Order: sequence, then C-alpha cells, then structure tokens
Amino acid sequence: MKFRLLGALAACAMIFASVAAADPIVIKFSHVVAENTPKGQMANRFKELVEARLPGKVKVEVFPNSQLFGDNKVLEAMLLGDVQMAAPSLSKFKRYTKKLQLFDLPFLFSDLKAVERFQQSPEGQKLLHATEKKGIVGLGYLHNGMKQLSASKPLRVPEDAKKLKFRIMSSDVLAAQFKALDAMPLKKPFSEVFTLLQTKAIDGQENTWSNIYSKKFYEVQPYITESNHGVLDYMVVTSREFWNSLPDDIRGEVKKALDEAIELGNKVAYEKSVADRQAIIDSGRSEVIELTPEQRAKWVAAMKPVWKQFEDQIGKDLIDAAWAANKQ
Repeated sequence: MKFRLLGALAACAMIFASVAAADPIVIKFSHVVAENTPKGQMANRFKELVEARLPGKVKVEVFPNSQLFGDNKVLEAMLLGDVQMAAPSLSKFKRYTKKLQLFDLPFLFSDLKAVERFQQSPEGQKLLHATEKKGIVGLGYLHNGMKQLSASKPLRVPEDAKKLKFRIMSSDVLAAQFKALDAMPLKKPFSEVFTLLQTKAIDGQENTWSNIYSKKFYEVQPYITESNHGVLDYMVVTSREFWNSLPDDIRGEVKKALDEAIELGNKVAYEKSVADRQAIIDSGRSEVIELTPEQRAKWVAAMKPVWKQFEDQIGKDLIDAAWAANKQ
C-alpha cells in the first residue's frame, strides 16, 4: 500500500512537472505611449518575432498607454518581478545612475543621427551597463526623436518662456534647463499632460513630433517652436534576475528579436518625425515656429550653462564624447 501511494505521488509529481514545463515564459512589456508611436510599434514587433520563433515557449504581453505602470514606477515593479521588460525614457534612471542624465543636456546633439553615432560608440554602449549594479540590464537604445517646445504663446527667444509653467519628466537636468529660462518646471506624469494643457494648469511642454501628434497635444497648444533642443530616447531594460533566469538559447533568441524590433522602431522614429510634423502643420490647429539662426543661438546661449552644472555627475569625458558625435 505504501509503495502504491508513493507511486501515485510520484506520478502526480511528474504530471505537475510536465504541466509546469509546458507553461510558456511570460514577458510583460509595459510602456506609456500609444501603439502607433515608434516605441509602440517596436514593442508589438518584438511580441510578433518572439512568439513566432519561440512558439509555446515564450509569450509576450504588451501593455501600452500606462495600462500597468507609468515610467516613474515601472523600474521598481520590474525589480519586484511584476513586469519583465520596459522602455522608460533615459530621464527615468537617475536613482540608478547619474550618467544617463547626459541625454537630457540641452543642445548637446545636433540631430538624431548624431545621437545614433554616440549610442553605438564604445562610450555609448558602455552606458547600457551603467545600471547593472542596481539590478537593471540595458538591452538597447530606442529613438523617439528630437524635442520641440509647445506653449500657449509664441516662443521665439528665451525671454518668451519667462514665468511660464512647463511640464517636464522627472529630471533634475530638465528642471535646470527651464530654470535657466526663468520658467517654472513641473514634474508630472506623461499620462496627465493632455489634461493639464487642456485645463491650462500648465502653459507648455517639451516633446517629440511623434508624441505631440499621437497624444494630440497640438490640439490644445496653439504654438510649437521647432527648437530641436534635446533628445527623447529610451532604454529597453529588463531585470538582471529575470534575464539571467532565461535558458541560454531562449535568451539569445529574445535578444535577437529585440534587436530587430529596435531597428524597426528606430526606422519608424525617423519617418514619423517628418510625417507627424507635417500632419500637425496640415491640421491648422497649431502654428509651427521655425527659428532663425540668430534666435536659435540665443536659446543655445541661455541653456548651455546647464552642461557645466551637471558635469561632475555625468563626467566631462562623456559630454565631450557625445559632443564629438556631431562632427563625424
């Protein structure tokens, strides 16, 4: 009887083990933007590639538009195992490393191609590992685009921004950037920006053409200054614990799929930057202001002192390497 009981228990254990083995690995991918943005399209392409190449082994669940977490909470949730992958803006990593504040410095990069050159350089690739000691693994950079300034009044010279309230991401560099203009920076979640603009609780914000268009900010902001003063990029990340728990063959396929998805996302970013800018102009809802070289020089002069302010935290060598990417 005893042996029969042991045999039955062993059989049950084998059945449960078989069921457990058959359960796919689930990757919850949380992000805060719409599905038609570069990030949204990248995440959906990643899901398609992984599930096609690892059928029954890995399942990817994508949660756009802050359905699970905002960027301010997603990294904590990732370390707790509540989400396995995310792509927060580079501004969100300050509590894990101060070096990524580099990407918030105003007028550091001339265009998105310069950003790409730096990110693919040895210095840029090294920054992907800057958060590993805190349990977060950087898997790749994803572009959104260069940032523009929108407001309730025309912004042609720095003095036009004086005393205006601008929504910013949670970034000390971005706060310093607007304080340099004698404006008032307010750290607010991305999901609240449209309502804040619509109700005039804030006067303006900074964002890419893709986000301004997809989130309809242009419908509640009469003026957009084409400043290209900063970059809004993301780092696709996972937790070190989850990443190391994957079998080697599966980890390799997931990384390969992600690299291909990021390549698509970056291509979309370039294309949407042009198309969404034109769509906003065609809408007639918001006037796009093009700066003259003299006007732009005044904005650069007003904001560039922020570089020196954060030089010790970021590292002068990194700032110099990023600046050099403009000249290649």
